[in-house]
Amino acid sequence: MKVASPNKADRLITQVFVDGARKGWNVSINSMLPNVIMAFFIIQILETIGLLDLLSSAFGPVMALFGLPGEALAVLLGAFMSMGGGVGVAGGMFADGYLNAEHLLILFPGIFLMGSLIQYMGRMLGTGEVNTSHWPMLFVVSIINAVIAMLIMAWVMLPIFS
Repeated sequence: MKVASPNKADRLITQVFVDGARKGWNVSINSMLPNVIMAFFIIQILETIGLLDLLSSAFGPVMALFGLPGEALAVLLGAFMSMGGGVGVAGGMFADGYLNAEHLLILFPGIFLMGSLIQYMGRMLGTGEVNTSHWPMLFVVSIINAVIAMLIMAWVMLPIFS
């Protein structure tokens, strides 16, 4: 089976697949992997200097509203910087026993609804020449959406499926 390429030359479907796989590999290695490594690094630093325990104590009551331990705040902070980083932090904290599967289910909507706000600020808002006075409201809307989704997951969805 042949597929028309942009330059009108016929290419085999296998070549189209290989080209797509190469592009996907480059995105993974150049964009996603550094964010995940950074997230693991941040968690290790926070844990080593004792700040993770301090965050847990300080934000434990707030995170308890979502059915989460205080340490889960680190996941949301990682996600704020990078969606891949938030997932990496969540994976690392799951592997270290700070989070369980239910915690991850509550956190994932938050990661994806408010994830990468710092990156989007430069990549989209800055290059799109969005008025900087609108940026705080855009951030707040994303964070409110994440909070609502996490509350729905914790208070409605998990009890239904538990």
